[in-house]
Amino acid sequence: MARKSPEQLRSYRWFGVTDLRSFGHRSRTLQMGYAREDFMGKPVIAIINTWSDINPCHSHFRVRVEDVKRGVWQAGGFPIELPALSLSENFVKPTTMLYRNLLALEVEELLRSHPIDGAVLMGGCDKTTPATVMGAISMNLPMIFMPAGPMIRGHHGGTILGSGSDIWKYWAEKEAGTITNQQWNDMEAGIARSPGTCMTMGTASTMTSIVETLGLSLPGAASIPAVDAAHPRMASLTGRRIVEMVWDDLKPSDILTRRSFENALMVHNALAGSTNAMIHLVAMAGRAGVEVALQDFDDFAQKVPVIANLRPSGQWLMEDFHIAGGIRGLLSRLAPMLHLDERTVAGTLRDALEGAAVYNDDVIRPLEKPIAASGGTAILRGNLAPKGCVIKPPAAEPRLLQHTGPAIVFDTYDEMTKAVNDLDLDVTPDHIMVLRNAGPIGGPGMPEWGMLPIPKKLLKQGVRDMLRISDARMSGTSYGACILHVSPEAHIGGPLAAVRTGDLITVDVPNRSIHLHVSDEQIQDRLRTWSPPPRDYPRGYNKLFAQHIRQADEGCDFDFLEGSGGVPEPEIH
Repeated sequence: MARKSPEQLRSYRWFGVTDLRSFGHRSRTLQMGYAREDFMGKPVIAIINTWSDINPCHSHFRVRVEDVKRGVWQAGGFPIELPALSLSENFVKPTTMLYRNLLALEVEELLRSHPIDGAVLMGGCDKTTPATVMGAISMNLPMIFMPAGPMIRGHHGGTILGSGSDIWKYWAEKEAGTITNQQWNDMEAGIARSPGTCMTMGTASTMTSIVETLGLSLPGAASIPAVDAAHPRMASLTGRRIVEMVWDDLKPSDILTRRSFENALMVHNALAGSTNAMIHLVAMAGRAGVEVALQDFDDFAQKVPVIANLRPSGQWLMEDFHIAGGIRGLLSRLAPMLHLDERTVAGTLRDALEGAAVYNDDVIRPLEKPIAASGGTAILRGNLAPKGCVIKPPAAEPRLLQHTGPAIVFDTYDEMTKAVNDLDLDVTPDHIMVLRNAGPIGGPGMPEWGMLPIPKKLLKQGVRDMLRISDARMSGTSYGACILHVSPEAHIGGPLAAVRTGDLITVDVPNRSIHLHVSDEQIQDRLRTWSPPPRDYPRGYNKLFAQHIRQADEGCDFDFLEGSGGVPEPEIH
């Protein structure tokens, strides 16, 4: 591939020509203390930094961005830090998913409107990974993703704690009265001990692992803990690599193919990754002009074993995974199934696996000794979910994977919360809890409400899992027999809106079906007299969201953002 000349750089239009406007660009750059030698004829690298004071997953990004800049300078580039929406999973309400597309739009427009030749995307907290990647794919400039990395292990009383997963478990014990308030407070202080994303195989690590598999991060980057000394070294190497990618004009469209997305599907299932990946990967593929459907997840789940023994489906945490060989180790185990000749930011996937090894066969299992022979995720269809819904079988009690029971239906989260705390609630372990009006529009934004709490009455009886169905999502750190992403959602008149308390529902995961024992005619009769709860947004982003959001099976992208290209370069006058 012929390398670009300085005159072929996109930024040349701003800095290189001789006119009054370019005089202004150069003089204002000099105003900031840079010398002409710092930027003239050099690739301008945008560093999209999703740091904020209220995003603990990215609290090290204020420092880490300097490591990226150092690498860019070393390689002869000119780094420009561009702050972007931070999307702190812990604090943004009702859900960061409401704003994923806003960050994607922001990234695309930041890259389009500035004199940028290539980009480093700094993300990791759940939605920042797909959002920044989606925006960069659509802009289609050379880009590379730098993951935040997981935090170190949590602990309490000599017991290792995994963020999210163990707290859901111990909250149930607290509600059942089996642990004290002091023990609970000690866990609160011990579960999150460093910067970085959740250290379970939640949405954050699922998505950074997928992005690395797609070829958009440096080999081995996704599993490095945020506070490991290897992390700033990786950040600097990322900065050096993006400069070379600009000269080589290596863009997302050169890397992302149907085969690279198939690699990602295989890795998702081998990890028993977050169910949220189904929405994000479909959206990312749509930006790249590659078709990935919900059914693909099920097809690959049935032929790819779960070999990552990581919470919430397994035993270990991300720090253990990294020490055991990380993503490169896992990919080396999957090599017979992968398309190894797919391009990456650093060569091919085959190149990325050179020297890869697994150092702990319990953390990253051999293919012949998986934690589950197949079925990291399962897509169910039926009259209750004509366009599909999802469950993570390894995270559920096996007895619930084929089950018929009566529904107990909630229209709002507040209604559900009041009910589950009622010790006189008419509920048995065979009941199936249903929460609706929590989808993309109904939520709004499809909040992570899908891991409905077990009613306190049942917790005191020793019940720790039961079937739960919703059009919401759940945290990737969650577990249990939760059926999610029911599509179409109740708020737009999906069949979930027709369910009534007492209706029988059959869930049959092995046969991939979910069935409401009500006739089609009766479902339609009920929907004719149904009306959605008020969800009127008179202005602002919520109004835009409600008008343009796609459903869960379509990736929840905005209809006007799907695909890449089509928007001309900005005029400079």
